[in-house]
Amino acid sequence: MNNQPYLINLPKILDERGNLSFFEHDGQLPFKIARTYWIYDVPGGEVRGGHAFKEQQEFIVALSGAFDVVLHDGEKEIKFNLNRSYYGLYVPNRIWRSLENFSTNSLALIVSDKQYSEDDYIRDFDNFKK
Repeated sequence: MNNQPYLINLPKILDERGNLSFFEHDGQLPFKIARTYWIYDVPGGEVRGGHAFKEQQEFIVALSGAFDVVLHDGEKEIKFNLNRSYYGLYVPNRIWRSLENFSTNSLALIVSDKQYSEDDYIRDFDNFKK
């Protein structure tokens, strides 16, 4: 299993009636999907996320519009701009994440390998760095 974030290219099936992309656990995602949620209607200037997970892994796709995913491993920060629906960002556990700079009408799809559990969240950045 990779402990670093990385982009995953998704299949892009071209069709004059409209294109299609998809993802599946086997062969594309490094985990089985246990939970799916989406973030939308984010007011200008707002930031989502602002936490890390002890165990949970995620895969984030910009289904519509664009936004930045800012990741921090406790030592360095890296930013990914997600703006196409045919690739997404794998985020392993123990990586601080924030989603920001949402364009108008953007839609972020997030799938994870765990059900929601407040106990899995690390919400204090200073604690996270320790």
